Amino acid sequence: MSRLLELTDRGLYCAAGDFYVDPWRPVGWAVITHAHSDHARAGSRSYLTAERGVEILRQRVGDEATIQGVPFGEAVMHNGVRVSLHPAGHILGSAQVRVEHQGEVWVVSGDYKTIPDRTCDAFEPVRCHVFITESTFGLPIYRWRANEELVDEVNDWWRTNQERGRTSVVLAYALGKAQRVLSGLDSSIGPLLMHGAVERFVPLYRAAGIELPECCRATTENARETRGRAMVVAPPSAAGTPWLRKFGDVSLAFASGWMQIRGTRRRRAVDRGFAISDHADWDGLLSAIDATGAQEIVVTHGYRSTLVRWLSEHGKRARALATAFEGEMDEVVGNDGGMGNAE
Repeated sequence: MSRLLELTDRGLYCAAGDFYVDPWRPVGWAVITHAHSDHARAGSRSYLTAERGVEILRQRVGDEATIQGVPFGEAVMHNGVRVSLHPAGHILGSAQVRVEHQGEVWVVSGDYKTIPDRTCDAFEPVRCHVFITESTFGLPIYRWRANEELVDEVNDWWRTNQERGRTSVVLAYALGKAQRVLSGLDSSIGPLLMHGAVERFVPLYRAAGIELPECCRATTENARETRGRAMVVAPPSAAGTPWLRKFGDVSLAFASGWMQIRGTRRRRAVDRGFAISDHADWDGLLSAIDATGAQEIVVTHGYRSTLVRWLSEHGKRARALATAFEGEMDEVVGNDGGMGNAE
């Protein structure tokens, strides 16, 4: 089998079509899986992304960038190579990239999750010969609970904090995770406030038809007025900053798949951890890989050596590929299994 996509110093390159998928340096034509910073970088001449993610990508790469959006499943021919985008279930507008040339099909997953939620299009498996998959949570210990159960836990925690006169603050990545958390909050419990970094993306989600409860940007005034009652959604970078002081006595939680491990919560110095992830868990990775029918599996960021070993032991041809992809900054793990920095 030929190497339809190869790793270069600029990223995953398709020589037949002369384009890159999620390049980490400027290129002529970049096909983007989604708008998180490790997959979408400014400076390329033109971009192709899912129609649902155009405006979010524009926030990342700038208003001057040339961005072409295509509906999920619609093919684009580029230098004789057929390219189409398919839902990845990660964040709004996230896509898997299907690349076809001379009867050979490769799929680049980007980041994905197989458990659906109301803030993005559900993951759809794509048949291919070679599947390039992430493995952010590629260990059997990572198995997610139902989204509804986790949402109920967050709301119950909020009610308990109100009874104790404490403001609830959930730390969640500003793009994707924060909107997912917001979508599950019960606004009848109390006021909803958000950090400016979260607010930046909320109108784009609403414009795409995603229902989110009424919430407003946290100010000194409304933070003081709602002390002990409000739920605040903020990025991980807000932890330990003076910004938090305006809310008075707070209870701090972290929404991340890493919260599956109790010790991680202690290291983050938070009161509560919610194992809410926008990446596939161990079972999700295996089911997604099986559904592709791929003859070869290429594993990128995360616990790639563990997943490659498991796949090889179970009769699949698999190999690891070192890339600049990290998973999200609040959900990044190095190949040594160490935690990365918050954004």
